[in-house]
Amino acid sequence: MGNQASKHPSEWTDQDIEREILHLHSEIKSWAERLDVWYDCGFSSPLEKSRCEPSSLPVVTYFFSEWGIDRIICELEVEFSRLLEGMGYWFEQQDNVTLAIYTDDEERVAKFYEYFHWQWVCSLLVEDTDDVYEELYSHFVRHPNDLHKLHWRDFEILLFRIFQNHGYKTLLGPGRGDGGVDLRLWQENPLGDIMTVIQVKRYSPRNKIDLVPVQALYGVSKVEGENQAIFVTTSSYTPAARNFAARVPTEILLAEKEEVVAWCQKATNGVIKDKSTLMAREAVERLILSLAQYPDARIVHGTWGYDMCHNRYALVIKETRHAALLFSIGNRKISNDGYGTSGMEVPLLDATTINNFNESGVRRAVRYVHNDGGVSYWDGEQCYMPWDRGQNRFNYID
Repeated sequence: MGNQASKHPSEWTDQDIEREILHLHSEIKSWAERLDVWYDCGFSSPLEKSRCEPSSLPVVTYFFSEWGIDRIICELEVEFSRLLEGMGYWFEQQDNVTLAIYTDDEERVAKFYEYFHWQWVCSLLVEDTDDVYEELYSHFVRHPNDLHKLHWRDFEILLFRIFQNHGYKTLLGPGRGDGGVDLRLWQENPLGDIMTVIQVKRYSPRNKIDLVPVQALYGVSKVEGENQAIFVTTSSYTPAARNFAARVPTEILLAEKEEVVAWCQKATNGVIKDKSTLMAREAVERLILSLAQYPDARIVHGTWGYDMCHNRYALVIKETRHAALLFSIGNRKISNDGYGTSGMEVPLLDATTINNFNESGVRRAVRYVHNDGGVSYWDGEQCYMPWDRGQNRFNYID
């Protein structure tokens, strides 16, 4: 099991966790090869499969097989269970090709949750996203030291989103060759827009910012005629840098990790939890009326159920390159078997549909563009594709 074998799980580092997962994969693969069931098999991480926040009992890994799962479940379940139990794990079947693997050990659960939650938080740092999860900001309020773990570009994106949340018009620089300015802010003012240039350094606590880069940012602000400059770092500043900034306090601000955490707290309070408020109700009502007459790709459809078939429908009411807001709508039965257990249905698009337009009815989804140009949406529970405008079969008989 590598170096982590001699460690208590509570002492595991991220590297120990990664080695533990690789060890688990290796043991499962060796077992499957020995019993001749390793065909079209593999593993995927929770983030790769679900793209959503891990639960309090996180999946450690997913094991999939295009044809061998039935044999593992039916013929080899006892032996496979013993293999996992010997390593401290157990499994649950997710679908006809996938097994989810868990652990009940409380220390391991805590470490896996921490590890996968951090991966999920980092996945939210996408440049082209209009709305940001509350959890993105609140995570750093709860775990300020995790700011040091961010990639330098992710730290720039985080600040970009924070200042947007605070009401600024914000421009994120290219990351390289930016002339010493990572972010630019505009704040509207009756006497003229207030312009601010920002330099960002994601440094370790030991790596203090000295006088030269602070002076350079101040110089850039003067050359460009901006109102203010802000230097932001996760470390701190040398006395010389502080003394320089103290001489021009209205023109340059030095911010450290504590200020970033405070900005995250303000952003957390300002995030709109009720996503339905991001769209005018009247605009959604007009959209429903329009799509009822002329349906298009903004109506999306998904199905779920192992032996049964349930349909879900939603409207794409807002989208960017990476994300979308989905408005869940109801189903309208077209025909049934006389018992209401199977038949055909379509999306419900009438005057009652707007009743679902509330906090629980509007959800954020990840948007995917496929190689063939098709688009799909994943809201953490359901995958949606554009509705084909036909009737969809439902079957509630297990």
